[in-house]
Amino acid sequence: MTPGARLDAIVAALGGELTGSGETLIARLAPLESADHNALAFVAHARYAAQIETTHAAALIVSPALRERAAARGPCIVSDNPYLYFARLTQWWRVHHDPLPPAAVHLSAWVDPSAELAPGVSIGPFAVVEAGARIGFGSRIGAHVTVGRGCVIGQRCILHPGVVIGADGFGFAPHDGQWVKIEQLGAVRIGDDVEIGANSCVDRGALDDTVIEDGVKLDNLVQIGHNVHIGAHTAMAGCAGVAGSARIGRGCTVGGGAVVLGHLSLADGVHISAASVVMRSIHQPGQYSGVFPLDDNVSWEKNAATLRQLHRLRERIKTLEKNERP
Repeated sequence: MTPGARLDAIVAALGGELTGSGETLIARLAPLESADHNALAFVAHARYAAQIETTHAAALIVSPALRERAAARGPCIVSDNPYLYFARLTQWWRVHHDPLPPAAVHLSAWVDPSAELAPGVSIGPFAVVEAGARIGFGSRIGAHVTVGRGCVIGQRCILHPGVVIGADGFGFAPHDGQWVKIEQLGAVRIGDDVEIGANSCVDRGALDDTVIEDGVKLDNLVQIGHNVHIGAHTAMAGCAGVAGSARIGRGCTVGGGAVVLGHLSLADGVHISAASVVMRSIHQPGQYSGVFPLDDNVSWEKNAATLRQLHRLRERIKTLEKNERP
């Protein structure tokens, strides 16, 4: 395994326009501010352009607008989307310099004989795959992951350590001050190319299935309740939670710590800011923020700015009322 890669080899593999010496050897990928003379970094936004002159990186990935500025200091790769180029570069780098181990079922894992594992599936230490579960081609199940009975996971999925797929949903009927359990008889269906972060949970449906469509990305510590349906290529940051029977559209984002209440619907292309609480269905795409209450982002920011002035306005009104008294 080679200790690095030349710039011309990277461009040959991933495209882009090379400026400067293609023989420049790259030993590692690094952030712009901490890159050294062996590292390749990227400049995704013009606001970081000032760091082009101060970074010690051996080479940079930049947009066409920063081509001349970057070329003046040394070798660079020009791409229309430096951030996307860097993402693909990390994948290429992993394959060539830090490859994943061959697919295998760890000796400490337990897979029910009736479960179906497609070729190329990897099962980590102490993982559990229960009866009737089906795991698609190339999926990787991390340590201590549990896949419940009858759940389906598509191709090329990644479930990080501690994930639980198909635990019982939170269903109880109140009766005489107590809670009577509703048996969860559905399953979970997960599409292709889904990634679920460590210690996240996706509950099985009560009657119908919980559905996670293709390309969904869930961060660590995300809770998906029973009978939730998440559209393709939606992403949720850490500690987000979606209550039972909510429907999230395609291409949505949910910020860290945000909550979507049960039985609500979010249209395609809805983006929820971190720590927001969604208390009503959202039928139009856009950015939404807040708790008091949720609103479109522009209106919420105006209301928040007004709210910060309430104390001062209150004191002014009290002063005016005092001065008006006979």
